[in-house]
Amino acid sequence: MTLREAFSEFLKARTLKPSTLRNYKRAITCHLGDWLERPIASISRDMVAKRHVALRERGGPTANHTMRALRSVLNFAAATYEDEGGHPILLDNPVSRLSEAKLWSHVGRRENVIEPHEFPAWYEAVQALALYRDGKAKVVRDYLLFLLFTGLRREEAARLRWQDVDLKSRTFTVPDTKNGDPLTLPLATVMLELLKPRRREGVVGYVFPGSGTSGHLVEPRRQIEWVRERSGVQFTLHDLRRTFLTVAESLDIGVYALKRLVNHRVGTDVTAGYIVHSPERLREPAERVASKILELTAATSDAGGATTSPTILN
Repeated sequence: MTLREAFSEFLKARTLKPSTLRNYKRAITCHLGDWLERPIASISRDMVAKRHVALRERGGPTANHTMRALRSVLNFAAATYEDEGGHPILLDNPVSRLSEAKLWSHVGRRENVIEPHEFPAWYEAVQALALYRDGKAKVVRDYLLFLLFTGLRREEAARLRWQDVDLKSRTFTVPDTKNGDPLTLPLATVMLELLKPRRREGVVGYVFPGSGTSGHLVEPRRQIEWVRERSGVQFTLHDLRRTFLTVAESLDIGVYALKRLVNHRVGTDVTAGYIVHSPERLREPAERVASKILELTAATSDAGGATTSPTILN
């Protein structure tokens, strides 16, 4: 069995999210493309170690992810297929060399957030996307703001459908989250006012539509780079989620409410299992976070100092 055949069977047997599928395909077909026609039994521990070193030039995360993907495919083949004698077709997973010899690249946890002094410039640049000569610039603008004010993961926000948004009850639901638990959250006032005009346009399907085959917005690199250049703030989409959490923590929001807002599991905490956080119970902390973010933009206060909704350029 070749690596190509093993990978094909692996994909047939697994139900993967679109983003996960893309990552697997990038790892196996791009970074290990020259191994695809090799019998999996011929992939040696030395080959794995040398390729991992070579891939580090593209970054430690790339090297680690590629080899973890290979490990999963080979583990699947070893557990699924046998030779004529009834023995696994693969007796040893060569990727184990990286663990045994402690060769995995050390990848520190990212800690990037939008700092308080960066908010005004970042916010102004995002709002200015309405002036950017691109058909989906306004969609990207609203998408970036939605990520910041909700703390959602980028895929969760991109796949949000109008059928899962209830403007009357001021809630939205993410049916397919990273940890598998459906999530219904309150819409803070600022996000409610952002979505209302979009809903009146009569757009159906995805809240943040895209022109690709998926139908929804995929990471808008050009527009993000435009915002970076205009604001001078270097950020990624996941930095917006990290920023939401940082702002929320600064407000001393209870840990259980905070975990629920961003759909983090509470682990083995027995007490947490007895606490039910309805959308209405989470509305007050969600509004507090949104108000603080608006305050940090330093562009949404009237003369009396009262916080108001952001002005959306149409």
